[in-house]
Amino acid sequence: MNIKVDREERPDLDRIYQNAHYLLSRRSGGWPLTVFLTPQDQTPFYSGTYFPPRPRHGLPGFRDLLQNVARAFREQPEAIAEQNQSLQAALEQLTAPEGPAPEELVTTPFETGVRALKSQFDSRHGGFGQAPKFPHPDNLGLLLRAGGKDPEALRQALFTLERMALGGIHDQLGGGFCRYSVDAQWMIPHFEKMLYDNGPLLGLYAEAWRLTGDPLFRRTCEATAGWVMREMQSPAGGYYSSLDADSEGEEGRFYVWNREEVQKLLIAEEYALFAPRYGLDRRPNFEGRWHLLTFATLEALAEESGLPLQQVETLLEQARKKLFAAREERVRPGRDEKILTAWNALMIRGMVRAGRLLQRPEWIESAATALEFIRENLWQEGRLLAVHKDGVSRLPAYLDDHAWLIQALLELLQHRWNSRHLQWATQLADVMLEHFEDRENGGFYFTAEDHEALLQRPKSFTDDATPSGNGIAAQVLLELSHLTGEMRYFDAAEGTLKAAWWGVRQAPQAHASLLLALKSLLDPGEQIIIRGAAEALPEWQQAALASFQPERTLYALPETESNLPAPLAQRRTRGKATAWICRGFECLPPVTTLKTLKENLSA
Repeated sequence: MNIKVDREERPDLDRIYQNAHYLLSRRSGGWPLTVFLTPQDQTPFYSGTYFPPRPRHGLPGFRDLLQNVARAFREQPEAIAEQNQSLQAALEQLTAPEGPAPEELVTTPFETGVRALKSQFDSRHGGFGQAPKFPHPDNLGLLLRAGGKDPEALRQALFTLERMALGGIHDQLGGGFCRYSVDAQWMIPHFEKMLYDNGPLLGLYAEAWRLTGDPLFRRTCEATAGWVMREMQSPAGGYYSSLDADSEGEEGRFYVWNREEVQKLLIAEEYALFAPRYGLDRRPNFEGRWHLLTFATLEALAEESGLPLQQVETLLEQARKKLFAAREERVRPGRDEKILTAWNALMIRGMVRAGRLLQRPEWIESAATALEFIRENLWQEGRLLAVHKDGVSRLPAYLDDHAWLIQALLELLQHRWNSRHLQWATQLADVMLEHFEDRENGGFYFTAEDHEALLQRPKSFTDDATPSGNGIAAQVLLELSHLTGEMRYFDAAEGTLKAAWWGVRQAPQAHASLLLALKSLLDPGEQIIIRGAAEALPEWQQAALASFQPERTLYALPETESNLPAPLAQRRTRGKATAWICRGFECLPPVTTLKTLKENLSA
């Protein structure tokens, strides 16, 4: 029986069978993954990645492979049974503790991880390692947060964000980032656009703008958020999953240009600036055509053309609009319109964070609409679902869905306090503790204990293309413990870090999400609580944002807000707006003037 599985809908199966493939073949997996299972217990006894229809390049043809696998299954049942037992034992070992939990946690892996990332930095092009190059938002976020005490870490993160924004991995006309660059220079991407990349990147570019004031970072945020609302938000509010790389059977066809085509669309004055700006005065870079990326600076174009800088910017904006309008008439790449809770959570957080930092309420409204879609369609009878497709919500949610959605809710709470959001965040946290926590060894399984019985119950601590569910769970549980005073959240976060300790210590750079949780536990960033009249809060919020730090959190509560958890309810204003600056469970004396707040934060 042939079963085709969408790995985005069933990441549990993907994790299990990728692990099994590696154990069977000692080769890394990939997609597509072809796995042959025994009918009794779905244990894989043979696996591979892609098999062509007919033999070529040393690979067997799929028809021949089927016959050979069927023959082995009929003729070697004892050998297969013995192999299956060994495989099951090996899979169990993958989730077993690597060593005893430490008595005390220390921040050493955080510093070691930052050093390891810095040592892999490409000083010429930005990013880390060689081609293909992926954005790795978790690693960039780690460096930004280390940057307060490590100027080189900050420089590397900002330089990478700059090179990506100027490169071909970033859609220079329509906004949004492609999956990865096939070269080390960020020039030519794999043209697929994923929601899960763009949400975290949007938040990072907003942080970079707050830290530097560089207009490139602001423009990148505006382009990415515009793309999300224009192309990725469903009429009902949820965000779609991805855009395909190809259209009309060709990868990149939608995005690339012929020189003559551009010349016909633009007036001579526009083309004279557009060509050196986006590389049309150079040799073709994609199969005889041009994929746009940024070369000449605006200042260089102004000097060379003798035009005022403002006029250069205006002419280039006119040119981009003309090309964008022409591109909109092309056959579009396919869009995967399933709505995934986890990926929506990443984008909701990115949109809210960027909206807060750039003061763009329409982005926050888009995110709030997506959040309500999830609440109405994917939160049923106190449990979360993972997928909404063709009008139907289904499949029990995974750890990532819960942890990332709590993170999105906490971000939205920083924009405007809403006790309903805090209540939902604590409900989700309680579900994680009840149904996902490994009470014996610490940390969280990827699937709930009442999930479909499978060959393995995955439990992973490393970041991948997306942040580690365990890492984000630890982060949000720590934050919730400070907001609510619930020490069981704190204990679960600490238990997660102890459970992950051996892997984190051996390869810290592969655990950026957990490193941030570790730092938050042992050396927490500032948490600012403001209470006062509703009309006074925006001014206080902007004052707190003026001296921005990525790891700082900020919550502004109207003095009339009731039904608050004890740590917040005890913050009384005595008739005037008041701020408390806290680290972990310790707070400085209350501040009652904006001047003092600014002085304390800038210090």
